[in-house]
Amino acid sequence: MHAVSYTAQWMAAARAQESEREDALYVDPLARELAEPKGFELIERYEGGGLLPFITIRTRFLDDAIRDLLADHAIHQVVLIAAGMDTRAFRLDWPDDVDVYEVDHGPLIEEKRRRLDALGAKPAVRRHEVSADLTQEWLPTLEEAGFDPSRPTLWVAEALTFFLTEEQVAGLLRLLASASAPGSHLAFDILGRALLRSPFSKPFLDKLAADGTPWIFGTDEPEPFLQANGWDVVDLKEPGQPGAGEGRWPYDVQPRGRRHANRLWLIRARLAGA
Repeated sequence: MHAVSYTAQWMAAARAQESEREDALYVDPLARELAEPKGFELIERYEGGGLLPFITIRTRFLDDAIRDLLADHAIHQVVLIAAGMDTRAFRLDWPDDVDVYEVDHGPLIEEKRRRLDALGAKPAVRRHEVSADLTQEWLPTLEEAGFDPSRPTLWVAEALTFFLTEEQVAGLLRLLASASAPGSHLAFDILGRALLRSPFSKPFLDKLAADGTPWIFGTDEPEPFLQANGWDVVDLKEPGQPGAGEGRWPYDVQPRGRRHANRLWLIRARLAGA
């Protein structure tokens, strides 16, 4: 499988380990099977990068964002971009009138389907697989699967922006805005720029680069970056803050005004001007 697909298995392995804790922030009963063959090996390889607690906190943050934003029944379609081995369509409680679109490249979609079918897994929502190359024009393929750009959308992009250039992230945000009706929202995560230059992070980042999945983009000013590309931040958190894994983050949360601090941003945003 492609290197980024191995990253999807790594995320699944992290979710499996969290699910087996007594104090788990969520339970993903399918994750262990979806993590093979490389996921747990990658956890060992990248041990020391401090990422496992972040994966757990990010997963719960995005779970909560989905629940909260669907609670008032104003949004009826959710798009998981680069969905990987995500199983939210199976493990979350969904309103009856929601469609979930999982977008990723074809071979990963097919492998995931094979594994889920073997497990007898049944989605808890109307689930649509969308095989698309995210480096090419993919919105028409999404619309062919039933997506309606005239209806409000919740876009979820988990662990995606790290691997893109700044221009690609900006382009993605503008693309999503262009396909969003008023009332649309976005939930995702971004690295802080300082983290990409941190001596603490360097051994971990060097391993990612050697494995062909380098982390590229980060920003220390997420609000103006999103606003310049069509989105207004409505909730910005760092791991360890209330509502973002308070009590489970092993590091001190740095004051926002402290320059050059290592940061990981968890973000909810709404379509600008809507």
